[in-house]
Parts: sequence; structure tokens; C-alpha cells
Amino acid sequence: MRRWAVLGVWLLASCEPRAVAPSQEPALATLLRADDPGFATAAGPRTFEFPEDHGPHDGFRNEWWYFTGNLDDAAGQRFGYELTLFRFALAPPSLGTVAPGPWRTQHVFVGHFAISDVANDAFYTAERVSRQHSQLAGAQADPLRVFIDDWEIAQTTGADANTWRLRAAHGDTAINLTVRSLRNPVLNGDRGRSQKSSDPQNASYYYSIPRWATHGQVTVQGKSTAVTGESWLDREWSSSALGDDQLGWDWFALQLNDGSELMLYQLRRRDGSIDPFSSGTWRRSTNDVQRLSHNDFSLTVTDEWRNDTGAIYPAGWHIEIPGESVVLDVTPAMANQELKTIVRYWEGAVDVTGNHGNDALQGRGYVELTGYADKTRQGLGRR
Repeated sequence: MRRWAVLGVWLLASCEPRAVAPSQEPALATLLRADDPGFATAAGPRTFEFPEDHGPHDGFRNEWWYFTGNLDDAAGQRFGYELTLFRFALAPPSLGTVAPGPWRTQHVFVGHFAISDVANDAFYTAERVSRQHSQLAGAQADPLRVFIDDWEIAQTTGADANTWRLRAAHGDTAINLTVRSLRNPVLNGDRGRSQKSSDPQNASYYYSIPRWATHGQVTVQGKSTAVTGESWLDREWSSSALGDDQLGWDWFALQLNDGSELMLYQLRRRDGSIDPFSSGTWRRSTNDVQRLSHNDFSLTVTDEWRNDTGAIYPAGWHIEIPGESVVLDVTPAMANQELKTIVRYWEGAVDVTGNHGNDALQGRGYVELTGYADKTRQGLGRR
């Protein structure tokens, strides 16, 4: 259901004054409202079409392409990675571009890139922000390409639509990966509409492709190594933010060795309670999909980790899905996987053990935690 509607508001609110003509400033303030009628909304279920829906949906305020994965080299050294590209509209399509002259643009793009070098307990992150321009950043559907400078998520030229490439580099750290989807998209929520609060405006269109065969190169401190593994894609677009009483979320993307996958998110309220619009999707190894409401699962924190400012994050979880006879324990592959970007959040590789009925389970995945970092930025971030 990703993720970062509030980040879009932050970007708009923090624009330098010279980026917006003075006569346009009141209109810009109006655009910060989540209920702006100029943007499209996830008002009800829709018919998804692929591969078209892999591309941009410019009528919505915000959108993201969110890849995470666990990879190994030939010697068994493990790496986790995240590559996320966000699109944020500066104005509804009917109002046209926001800034005049050569700085004219309709959208701002943001990229987050991270590598977890598990064997060396090292975490590397980078962030990019750019306005939309054919030479700077953008998104297109046919063939799929989303990019910021030389960071990109794109369909591989000459290959089928299920094979994409992922590229990002920052200093002496980089990924150059080819991913091929192994299963069909999963529509999360109500036929792909994911409602986040009692306000029906707080909803998104959200699907996952939870298993991609992955190979390529990971570079850390200038040393490149060949890797293979599996990746996960989340796609989401909306024009809304979290509800006023919602603080953040704990989100799980878990790939299990019996062929099943679990997407789960728990929304946290500011009073410490769990929001009843927490949700999930369980895809069985048989390919059947089961939607999970907040009453269908329990999530218990089993450990904690403290960052450099003293903020405390969960660092271990026990998950139960009684209706599916699933019991899972989730632990981080390494403790410090906190991104110190515009939005400070924890997103990292995890290991999974447990049972599905009488059958033992193992797996890997990714967890994202928002709203824990500090008082000034709580509630920013995903899900």
C-alpha cells in the first residue's frame, strides 16, 4: 500500500520560494489539502490492466515503484537492497505546471537506494530529488521506464514485459540487476483498493508482485560481486495521506520456502492503539489469495533496537494467522538498517522461521517501520 503521501506534502511545503511564482503561492497552499478535488482518488475498486498499470498514473497526487530484495554471492555472502522511485504531482493536471519558464514542471521525483552488507554489518544509503524533465527524471509506460538521472527501473529492451532492470549507484556503492517476475500481481485490499482509515478519501490502489528471480551485480566500497536471489515489488498510487490520528506503520513483505508470500501492515495510532484498517494479503503456495483484516492476524514485538538519537524501533516480531494455521517469527538480518533521508525510517532485510500447520517454514523478506524516528517527523513514511 505504499507509502509516502505525507512526503509529497513535505516536498511542496519546503520548496524554495523562487521555485514558485508569488501569484501562485495561495494556489500551492490549496494543493496541500488531501481532499483537493483536482486530483483523482481511489474512490472504489477498479479494473487493473497489465502491463499498463506498471506505468505512471499522473492524475493522482503521489505514486511509487518500490523494489526490495535479498541476494547472495557464490560464497554465500548476503546483501539486501532497496530501490524506490517516487512521483509527486505539484498540481492537478487541470492546473498545468507550477513553475514558470525553464523550470516548468508537473512532478517531482524522489529516489531512495540502500544496500545491507550483512556479512560486514554495514548499511549504505543514498537519496535523490529531481524535477520532471526528459534529461533529469520521469516515468513512462510503454516500454516501462522510471528514472532519476542514472537510477532507473525499466523494462529490459528486447525482452518480454516481465523482465526488468534495476540500476542505481552512489559513490562506490551500486546495483545493476535483472529481475524476472515469477508470479502474477496480487491485488491488495478490496480488489486492489487499500483503505487506510475510516475516511474513504484515505485510500490507494495497491498491488504487489511478490517474487522476482534476480541476478546481477552488487558493488560495495568499489568491489563488485555477482549475486542471485529474489526481489519484491510494491506499486501504489493515491492522492491522500494518513489520518490525523495515525502515527505510522509496520509493514512486512515475506517470501516463504513453500512458495507462499505474506504482505502485512499494521497501522499505529498516536494513542498507542492499533488502527482497525490494518490489513494484509496471504498468497498460498497454491496461488490462492486470502485477504486479511486486522482481526485475522496478531503481531507481537519480541525485541527492540535503539538508533543514534535514542529512538526505539521494534527489532523482532511474532506473527500469527490462526485462520491459515500460520505462525512466524521475524528477525532482522542486521540491526541498523535505518535510512536517514528526508523521511527517516527503518527498512531492512529480515529472516523468517515458523510453521504452516505441521510443516516447518523458512524464508526471507523486508520490513519497513515508520513513525519511530523522532517527534518532528513522526507519521511520515510508508503505509
